[in-house]
This record gives sequence, C-alpha cells and structure tokens, in this order.
Amino acid sequence: MSRQRASVYAVWALVAVGAVLVGLLAPPAEAIGWLPIVLGLGMLTAFVAQVALRTVEGLVTRLAVTASGSIVLLALATGVLWLVAQ
Repeated sequence: MSRQRASVYAVWALVAVGAVLVGLLAPPAEAIGWLPIVLGLGMLTAFVAQVALRTVEGLVTRLAVTASGSIVLLALATGVLWLVAQ
C-alpha cells in the first residue's frame, strides 16, 4: 500500500473512531452536534497528513477523496445516531 493511500485510510479510521466515541460518550440529543467537530478535526488531520507527505502530485485528489469518505462515514453515523435517539 502506498503512503498516499495509507494517509487517506488513516484519516478515515480517525473519523470513524471519532464518530463511535461521539455515539458512546455524548448524550443522544447532543451527539449530532459533535459530528461537525469530528469532521473538522478530520479535515485538519487530512491536510497535515497530506502536507507531511511532501508529494505535490495528486494532493487535491487525495484531499477530495479523504473529505468525501469522511463525509460519507459521518452521514452513516448521523443515521445511526438518529435511529438511536428515536
């Protein structure tokens, strides 16, 4: 696995862990409000990880893939949290 892909997968894993922690630790009525914070931290981490690679070629694509995957993961987490809050 290339370092570029590993950096994308690492951010996705971080976002998934953040979503699980929000689901476990936050009260159901407030959990949805914490997910944008998880997304923001994930995007900051993605940017730092991509800049640390020092590979300019494909930077925008890697950031777009990381952001898209993070949004999909958090959309799924939002659905689960919504079902739990019902």
